[in-house]
Amino acid sequence: MTPASPDRASPRRLTVPSLALLALSLPACSDDPVGREPEPGDPSDAALEVVVEGLDDPVLLTHAPGDASRLFVLEQDGLVRVVRDGVLRPDPFLDVRAVTSSGGERGLLGLAFHPDYASNGFLFVNHTDTNGDTRILRFTRGPSADEADPASLEVVLEVDQPFANHNGGHLAFGPDGMLYIGLGDGGSGGDPEGNGQDRSTLLGSMLRLDVDALPYSVPPDNPFVGDPAAAPETWAYGLRNPWRFSFDRATGDLWIGDVGQNDLEEISFQAAASTGGENYGWNVLEGTSCYDAPTCDATGTVPPVHEYTHADGCSVTGGYVYRGSVVPAFEGRYLFADYCSGWIRSLGFEGGEVTDVVDHEPAFGTISSVASFGEDAAGELYVVSLGGTVYRIVAPD
Repeated sequence: MTPASPDRASPRRLTVPSLALLALSLPACSDDPVGREPEPGDPSDAALEVVVEGLDDPVLLTHAPGDASRLFVLEQDGLVRVVRDGVLRPDPFLDVRAVTSSGGERGLLGLAFHPDYASNGFLFVNHTDTNGDTRILRFTRGPSADEADPASLEVVLEVDQPFANHNGGHLAFGPDGMLYIGLGDGGSGGDPEGNGQDRSTLLGSMLRLDVDALPYSVPPDNPFVGDPAAAPETWAYGLRNPWRFSFDRATGDLWIGDVGQNDLEEISFQAAASTGGENYGWNVLEGTSCYDAPTCDATGTVPPVHEYTHADGCSVTGGYVYRGSVVPAFEGRYLFADYCSGWIRSLGFEGGEVTDVVDHEPAFGTISSVASFGEDAAGELYVVSLGGTVYRIVAPD
């Protein structure tokens, strides 16, 4: 790996003159005013600025609560790197390579800092162990602010993975202080074990745990507590491979990018007022369409708020609702990407429905292998390319 030089030049900005919007047709679950013209201050008018280059397969960027000086970047093989005041530190914050299997969809996939990290020093990672199974680990901050204590490792949760793909991998603390964990359906193709609709397994689900103390406890208001046919850790189910989810820091709403099978990629939504229990449909449905059958019973399922076909991409990367201040025109818009096509888009959302979708390729161009978005302490957004570069979304010159 060739990390960015500490004495590199000031961040490099990539801009393309702002062009008219590319109006997109939305699925039946959204009413899109197709063909609207751009207006002054339109969110198509933005730029990308290079923050760090030369990383080794970066898959995630995040921050610690209240920490405005540092960003944390995950490298898939098992390193957590620190970017302090725009400079990549040579020494890792955490190294779990010895206990991680990496390659394909495996590796070090998620990192979340406890909301009270400043006082308790707890951080949580999601990785695949040397057997290829999902483990959630807890570590404690080390004697230096720029390192975690590797000896503090404690296993929070272990989930057997029947196949090498669809591990999910993201985890994040919600506004309620609970830890949410996204797990895929266990892999292969088409969900051969039926995990998406099996509420007794943790696979194909969003989990919700109380991890203030270990062993973890199940929040008593989880939707399936007391149901002998369901895993009490489950918050929602019917997911194929949730590749990045996030909470809107202003509203508490949950947004999920769920990777499709053959035809459709989807963005799913859960309002902050939800009490959980949503069934997002997989593998009865792929997006809003019946999967592998001409007809199906979609009773009780929750359709995505947005979907797109494989004529337009092949693997969604979920993002964030923008709540920063650098690009005011993005305020309240949800940004997401496609890993294969390399475009970034944003959608407006009002009254529970998508109002419009903007393609930002005219401003950003295409980005190789968008593995993740990231958010800093101020709510500004970053784009992580598996090719080794982290970008910041900024206003144009």
